Amino acid sequence: MVHGGHDEHGADDGHGIAGVSGASGSPGASGSSGSEGGAGPDRPIRWGILATGGIAATFTEALLTLPNAEVAAVGSRSIGSAKTFADRYGIERAYGSWAELAQDDSLDVVYVATPHSAHRTAAGLCLEAGRAVLCEKAFTVNVREAEELTALAAERGSFLMEAMWMYCNPLILRMRELVRDGAIGEIRTVHADFGIAGPFGADHRLRDPAQAGGALLDLGVYPVSFAQLLLGEPDTVLATAHLTPEGVDDNTGIVLGWDSGALALLSCSITANTPVTASVTGTTGRIEIPHGYFHPDRFTLHRDGHEPREYLLSEVTDVPKRDSMRHEAAEVMRCLRAGETQSPLVPLEGTLAIMRTLDTVRGQIGVRYPGE
Repeated sequence: MVHGGHDEHGADDGHGIAGVSGASGSPGASGSSGSEGGAGPDRPIRWGILATGGIAATFTEALLTLPNAEVAAVGSRSIGSAKTFADRYGIERAYGSWAELAQDDSLDVVYVATPHSAHRTAAGLCLEAGRAVLCEKAFTVNVREAEELTALAAERGSFLMEAMWMYCNPLILRMRELVRDGAIGEIRTVHADFGIAGPFGADHRLRDPAQAGGALLDLGVYPVSFAQLLLGEPDTVLATAHLTPEGVDDNTGIVLGWDSGALALLSCSITANTPVTASVTGTTGRIEIPHGYFHPDRFTLHRDGHEPREYLLSEVTDVPKRDSMRHEAAEVMRCLRAGETQSPLVPLEGTLAIMRTLDTVRGQIGVRYPGE
């Protein structure tokens, strides 16, 4: 997610990513009954929010619409920021450090909403403390960090999931089902992009190597994830990019290839407002998803010899608006109640595969971050 601020996600960029809708004023329950709640299908799930920026606010507002979701605590590196956030959403406990939040034994799960440069540290603290974790994307800076987190989760027997909300969208799931059922034949090409114009100054987080800046990890993760949702990990990766004076990518093109002959043509940019659309074309048809394909409210199926068929979000869910954060939160809660340590919708091996692709792209375009 594109965000402002320094250590935590800030306000929405206004280009189709989930935005902050304003203070809801809705109270979150305190979760004071402890983390040993019953295993019933409707037992309350107590959430902690780690970070207080725009994406944390958007996710919290989504949680407050879910039955039996309790926003019990918030943690920030600034106690003032944590208290302001807690007051805004009626959250009982506010902590002035990530570690304090992680040590709160009343919590069932922590949502990590820092920039990706801090995900390894923040999610690691929570997993070490025995908390389940939903961690924003890009999941980490590189695959090494991702493997460390997945290994730690396995060691602790804790739930861990990347917050790839696109994978939990009911309409995306319907599209994937159609593709798997052969509605467009064998996949030949996938197209997807994500670009925003900025401009972003040299001091902006998106241009800061120390904060893992650049278009790829903030925006490119979406088209790469879309392609790999449909085709899995690619057999070949080719990439080119323009780099900023600071050494991060600001305009990147990627071609992924599979031994089946399928190709994905992907792009991301922090210098131009691209269409932010996606399509998948097969031997007998294609599917087109309009602007905001990672949280769509419609897509169109074109089949050879048939009239186009439009599929609407309202046909597959009773929440007929672009609210995939609500869907991803509900999936986490379902998994926790079922005792699952990862989600079948967002499996950890898929997350690792995406990080391997992103690492390969960065290697080819010459982007390295401090400490790598």
